[in-house]
Amino acid sequence: MPRPRKYTSNVQRQRADRARLTADVTDPIETKQRVRAELRRQLDPTRRSERVEEFEYSLHHKVVGQDTAIDAVVDVFQMFAAGMSPQDRPVGNLLFLGPTGTGKTKVVEAVADTLFGDPQALIKIDCAEFQHSHEISKLVGSPPGYLGHRETHPVITQEALEKWYTDDLKLSLILFDEIEKASDALWQLLLGILDKGILTLGDNSRVNMSHCIIIMTSNLGAAQMNSLAEGGMGFAPAIQKTVDASFDERITRTAQEAARRKFSPEFMNRIDKVVVFKTLRPEHLKHILELELDAVKTRVLKASENPFLFACNDDVKGYLLREGTDPRYGARHLKRAIERNLVFPISNLLATGQIKAGDSIKVTLGEDGKFIFTVEAEGSGTPTLLAKLGRMEAQAG
Repeated sequence: MPRPRKYTSNVQRQRADRARLTADVTDPIETKQRVRAELRRQLDPTRRSERVEEFEYSLHHKVVGQDTAIDAVVDVFQMFAAGMSPQDRPVGNLLFLGPTGTGKTKVVEAVADTLFGDPQALIKIDCAEFQHSHEISKLVGSPPGYLGHRETHPVITQEALEKWYTDDLKLSLILFDEIEKASDALWQLLLGILDKGILTLGDNSRVNMSHCIIIMTSNLGAAQMNSLAEGGMGFAPAIQKTVDASFDERITRTAQEAARRKFSPEFMNRIDKVVVFKTLRPEHLKHILELELDAVKTRVLKASENPFLFACNDDVKGYLLREGTDPRYGARHLKRAIERNLVFPISNLLATGQIKAGDSIKVTLGEDGKFIFTVEAEGSGTPTLLAKLGRMEAQAG
């Protein structure tokens, strides 16, 4: 019969393995120890699955200089992918702290883009809209009997959470942006959500949030962080600060102390991981500059009726870095410098018909510090442009 033959072959294989291990050993005790050593296998709890490794690689490609935040998100996703996430609470509760412009919201959007192919594939709650207790009705809906309760549709519903579900990934993301601006009523509501993963709406229906990753961001301690970045106090002259490990430690202490003063112990005790984002270094800003320039090129290819190519030389990039570097504002200051010095002039050139489809534009820096836009040859960028458009269509498909 098939079953006995399979059993016999397994036994024979085991005997052959033991014979191989004990071929050169005559002492029975040494033989036993050698067999046990061969069968014993040390495990590596830091190893990632192939799917999670791809997820982590994508996040590192999209987010610059925030490895701690990426590790926190990847750990949560690894636990979910292994089926080890808790059943009676959200998959993970994360609190992102740190200076403005360091990428707190960017990380969440990168997670959504990596998992679902859309950076907006999440429920984003702008907590500045919930500064008063009665505004909670916008989140959970009004109870029956209140005027207009049928017209007030809650933001968080089971249908909204399951909008981005796929056959192999039943997970949703909820972002509470600038949580410190919300009223105490929202914090009290969050206590139950973070602990039990259940939200009761105004009509007494329940929303199961056990398949959600909840991420909260906050700029608590921003004034103190700005003082550290500027280096001055009161009327004392500002001193240029070097961004190093000790500076990050002071930023971390400032943010954590501000969070402990603002939030109750019950609230902080329900958070799985508090991540303080680091101040961006010059090498990080260089990398971000390249990513932002690529984003502008994508905008030109997708949004413009006359797609074209452009390239900036090193002098232009250096100017943008100088104009866009400010420890108080992080990467947002760099984005504004790109919009002001590059995007606005390109928009004017397009609107006045000076740039035609397929042109290749070279951007250089003049002696007066102004950007010079030169058409290298009309239509010279058409072959490269068609190749780029083809790759974009393939990725979209």
